[in-house]
Amino acid sequence: MARYTGPVCKLCRREGVKLFLKGERCFTPKCAIERRNVPPGQHGQRRRGKTSDYGLQLREKQKARRTYGVLERQFRRHFEEAESRPGATGENLLQVLEMRLDNVVYRCGLADSRPQARQLVRHGHFSVNGKNTDIPSFIAKPGDVIAVRPEHINNEYFKTVSVGIGRKDIPGWLSMDTRSLTGTVNAIPARVDLDVALNEQLIVEFYSR
Repeated sequence: MARYTGPVCKLCRREGVKLFLKGERCFTPKCAIERRNVPPGQHGQRRRGKTSDYGLQLREKQKARRTYGVLERQFRRHFEEAESRPGATGENLLQVLEMRLDNVVYRCGLADSRPQARQLVRHGHFSVNGKNTDIPSFIAKPGDVIAVRPEHINNEYFKTVSVGIGRKDIPGWLSMDTRSLTGTVNAIPARVDLDVALNEQLIVEFYSR
């Protein structure tokens, strides 16, 4: 599948917010938003008029896609799945995105960013309920156990992770055994549990046009 491989800091500048695509760098003065918070390109600093309703909806959809690293076709499938579930479609969509395996790995503190988590999953470092899984878009369920595969746990990367993982904030809908590098999905996250700065209702309105 095609994947964006350009400078990710440009994506943050285009959306005007931190999407946390570069891990620890996003928390330092080197962050592109801290240094130059204008859209990329030679016209980035020009004065802009009022954005239309469609423009606001489009930007929110793009922001969500870029935050979770999902291409348009896959994002649309996630939206259709959210729409088929009972409850508010916008909240359902965020829950589907949060339950992706790459995002769960990131939330468990096993990667510094979602792009890094996606790469680790693709390289086959994890198992779900004891079964090797290398599909980042795999949707986890409550009760699922995500673990670093035993043959990879002595990898230098995971040795480094095990040292610092105790200092990371793990959301309440997950639990983490820092010694075995095993995470458990305790529940589907509620909207109040999610720290993403997204207006999901605008995304629903975009697809409801």
